[in-house]
Amino acid sequence: MLELEHTTKTHDEARQGEALELLPTGKSTGRKLYIESYGCQMNFSDSEIVASILLDKGFETTKDYKEADVVFINTCSIRENAEQRVRNRLKEFESAKTKNPGMVVGVLGCMAERLKSKFLEEEKLVDVVVGPDAYRDLPNLIEKVDDGAKAVNVLLSREETYADINPVRLNSNGISAFISIMRGCDNMCSFCVVPFTRGRERSRDVHSIVKEAEDLFAAGYKEVTLLGQNVDSYKFTEPVAEGETAKPAVNFAQLLAKVAEVSPELRVRFSTSHPKDITDEVLYTMARYENICKYIHLPVQSGNTRVLDLMNRTYDREWYMERVDAIRRIMPDCGISTDVITGFCTETEEEHAETLSMMDYVQYDFAYMFAYSERPGTLAAKRYEDDIPEEVKKRRLTEVVNKQQSHSLYRLQNYVGKVHKVLIEGFSKRSDQDYCGRNDQNTMMVFPVDARFKPGQYVHVSAERCTSATLMGHIVD
Repeated sequence: MLELEHTTKTHDEARQGEALELLPTGKSTGRKLYIESYGCQMNFSDSEIVASILLDKGFETTKDYKEADVVFINTCSIRENAEQRVRNRLKEFESAKTKNPGMVVGVLGCMAERLKSKFLEEEKLVDVVVGPDAYRDLPNLIEKVDDGAKAVNVLLSREETYADINPVRLNSNGISAFISIMRGCDNMCSFCVVPFTRGRERSRDVHSIVKEAEDLFAAGYKEVTLLGQNVDSYKFTEPVAEGETAKPAVNFAQLLAKVAEVSPELRVRFSTSHPKDITDEVLYTMARYENICKYIHLPVQSGNTRVLDLMNRTYDREWYMERVDAIRRIMPDCGISTDVITGFCTETEEEHAETLSMMDYVQYDFAYMFAYSERPGTLAAKRYEDDIPEEVKKRRLTEVVNKQQSHSLYRLQNYVGKVHKVLIEGFSKRSDQDYCGRNDQNTMMVFPVDARFKPGQYVHVSAERCTSATLMGHIVD
């Protein structure tokens, strides 16, 4: 599975979210917490919720798992080899535990339900297993482990949104932050495990979302990303007392506007959109507010209608193209990225060619690209044979990656010679003589340090040249 976002790399490569060393918010227990996160942005956001819950109980955080009293790994079930990566990492924690017998090791997140018996009983790698909706129960579960028992809570909820918890910003640059606006998913895409690991869709209280954005801005943050499995289906209805008149529901376009209105200096991004749900109202709202970034992640998965039907994506090729046309019409400068799966069950060469032609039609800024991997428990695993040979999947994936690299270069070449508003995020990975930050279209820009400006400030950068992943330029007045 490959990912192309500024660089091409394996998507399920471990993105380690090591906790910063933070002091407890409650009475200190002297115990140290280490959290490592893998996978999607939602997992990293969840780790911040976990840290908040345990800091409130007197834990401190550490960046070194070997000195931790409680070690958690927040897992992703998107790909098969992600599980092997987690298992290997748990064995490293097991080794550390031999030197610290009181250490509690736990698995959080999407692997919890499916692999709880393996991790707890067969391989005896962990002490506690907790699903995405049970993080409030962590203090109680840790106590059970302290008393010598194994502990499990993988119950899914129809109500839990953690709306009242103020996340601890782990590994934060103090500039950009995630805000979770909803949990779960009601879209039963046949290849996807999310509805089974994260439960049914529920939207968070709009007031708590706006308050979190206000608090972040007051703390100096300049950019927030609204997170949900399908943000376009966000819908919050205000509870009313008996006899009161019901208020109209707040939809995603209205939520976007409310967050944008926190301050014109607060940039707003969001992820992820679903092609069946993204509306013109959302697009016009994006166009109306200068501080809502002109960038949409719109997963296509396949360019062929039959394959889309097998995937249960609930839109066809023509619908997707019409949504792209609407984006280009309403926001001609909008960046678009996507997800693509190659080698889905029964996919023919002609159908694969339609995916390539869809890529030519849209010309995505960048893409996350995957060879299909069957996930146990999904509808596809139950209904369809995984009948495309691995070498065919990989060859098709290579064709998709090569095409996307050419499109990424083309898109970035169109940005050269233009001036872009950029939020300075910090120093470039390659040199402390250069700053880096993203433009409206989510493209990374690198430019020489200017002593007049520092991270967290907006600057205008003239793009002078590019690779297929990055724009290079200099700050202009």
